[in-house]
Amino acid sequence: MGELIEILDLEMETPKPYGWFHVLSMGITALTTFVMCRLIKKPSEKTVRKILLITALTVIILEIYKQINFTFSFDGNTITKDYQWYAFPFQFCSTPMYVGLVAALIKNQRLHKSLCAYLSTFALFAGTAVMLYPTSVFIPTIGINIQTMVCHGSMISIGIFLLYSGYVKIEHKTIIRAIPVFATMLLIAISLNELARISGILKTETFNMFFISPYCEPSLPVFSLLQPMLPFPAEIVVYVAGFSIAAYAMLLLAMGIKKLFNQKSYTPSEI
Repeated sequence: MGELIEILDLEMETPKPYGWFHVLSMGITALTTFVMCRLIKKPSEKTVRKILLITALTVIILEIYKQINFTFSFDGNTITKDYQWYAFPFQFCSTPMYVGLVAALIKNQRLHKSLCAYLSTFALFAGTAVMLYPTSVFIPTIGINIQTMVCHGSMISIGIFLLYSGYVKIEHKTIIRAIPVFATMLLIAISLNELARISGILKTETFNMFFISPYCEPSLPVFSLLQPMLPFPAEIVVYVAGFSIAAYAMLLLAMGIKKLFNQKSYTPSEI
């Protein structure tokens, strides 16, 4: 068991933004996105569900590895267990694996479409933001660096694929369908933060899902500048508004590209 933990914890020099590892990861993401969009131009619902399921399960497996890696350590003689609550898997960028899994399996068409709208707007923005500005996601552990790039890269690939294929309609209504999903994820995060306070976890650990907890030091870029000046309810309003605008920008960008290339409308096939 100790040898396995050592293998899972193999180290590398911490990658630098726009260093070889980061650039390679961006290249793989771009190639994956291009291949998906070119080979599966007009996917059926069944095909989309399969892609979402495979992607979600892959990211979940890598997340399980991350949790094991952050929990167990081996010094050559003794295995130590110490769960790192700050790494609890419900940050903004963790939600696509849950949303993608539910979207792949749920039969309710309306909810399925809303979840896909979320993946092609909010998740696309989050993945793009981290991929372009990965200052805090790289550490000296090889597996964790691979995990974070696969996670965020898949958010970009899935988001672009859903829009490019026309499975998620490139129209203003799409953001309206996506916002309730985001609001639900945020509500869960707020509830988890409150449970952490009630349980006493915060006495010895950091637990700050979505980086919105009023009990922790502000740390989210840009938003952290506003947090000290706003009461908590106002923080939530600003948080939702800010991320909704950013997600909507992804949709507006897609609209601009569609107009530029005059993309044809979506017609399901039997792929």
